[in-house]
Amino acid sequence: MSGPLAGVKVLELAQIMAGPTCGMLLADLGADVIKVERVPGGDDTRAMNRPSVAGESAAFMAMNRNKRGIALNLKVPAARDALKRMAALADVLTENYRKGALDKLGLGYETLRSVNPALIYCSISGYGRTGPYAEKGGFDLVAQGVSGLMAITGEPGGAPVKSGSPVCDINAGILAALGIVSAYVHRLKTGQGQLVDTSLYEAGIQQTYWHSAIYFATGAAPAPSGSAHILSAPYQAFQAADGWLTVGGANPANWERVARVLGAPEWIDDPRFRTNGERMKNLQSLTELMNSRLRTRSKKEWIAVLEAEGVPCGPINSIAEMAADPQTAAREMVVEVEHPKAGRTRALGLPIKLSATPGQVTRAAPTLGQHTREVLAEFGFSAGEIDALIASGAALA
Repeated sequence: MSGPLAGVKVLELAQIMAGPTCGMLLADLGADVIKVERVPGGDDTRAMNRPSVAGESAAFMAMNRNKRGIALNLKVPAARDALKRMAALADVLTENYRKGALDKLGLGYETLRSVNPALIYCSISGYGRTGPYAEKGGFDLVAQGVSGLMAITGEPGGAPVKSGSPVCDINAGILAALGIVSAYVHRLKTGQGQLVDTSLYEAGIQQTYWHSAIYFATGAAPAPSGSAHILSAPYQAFQAADGWLTVGGANPANWERVARVLGAPEWIDDPRFRTNGERMKNLQSLTELMNSRLRTRSKKEWIAVLEAEGVPCGPINSIAEMAADPQTAAREMVVEVEHPKAGRTRALGLPIKLSATPGQVTRAAPTLGQHTREVLAEFGFSAGEIDALIASGAALA
């Protein structure tokens, strides 16, 4: 692997989404991420096999590219001993077990810290390692509800709606990766590792910056506003003749441009819309007026004239349209990798571009236990020791 994290060795004892997101980012940036899957079955995402490619779960392949994979049965003492030997030589360990689960196996932070004081141990959980909810498990849907996200998502007056993507899971993985890199910088200065602790709950709360600011200032909890901005208008989705587009006319200059492009310069001096505050008060009326104009032409036509005047706007793409967009290709956000069973598959690219030490996607997700022998040998296990681990059921290859 190449990239800014080349040479950093990571043990990933995490599954499904948040932990694997963290590991994938580290791997894309060059770290040697070794996914430690359980025996039997492996990561639960392997069973999320609708859809699958040649029997391989598309969901698993999406989250675990660029990693090597080993399989250990941590219920077997020999497997736990093997993992301790590996942790002694690793730089980072990530896990998303319930609080205390790895401690009971003798693989908690304090134990592994005594083996390797330089180890960065990252725990991603539902609610964090402290507080009254620390013992609870972590689920994106639940986290979106408890963190306040679902209360501000959806159309006004409608039922609570979760984000279309598992935003708490994904954001927790990003926060974990940032925490690990921060801890690694500290280790370079001091030689000491530390515990990195983040959660789906906090990852959801972090997404409420604007809404929390409103609540702290007013004492009133914001309600859902559909696609509209909570603080400025017009800044939302509108209907064209053939579908939906977004228009951002929130600041005074862009608002005046919007009014002129839509053939309604009189809106500029209309007391209902003259200022942002008035536009927010009369948002329903403004939306209805703008939709009545925008429905007269196609998305493509409106985007062309709006962009010509410098108004922020764009189509609302499906995932298929996003994947085919030339900007997606230009930014290498869809890449291809060769999987040992599924063959040539597509995956999302790395959204961080570095000029001197770029990351890259070079390896497909591992099959269960694909690299067990290879990795254990690199960590100093003899061929005989590896054979014994596999024969005892402690490891799978």
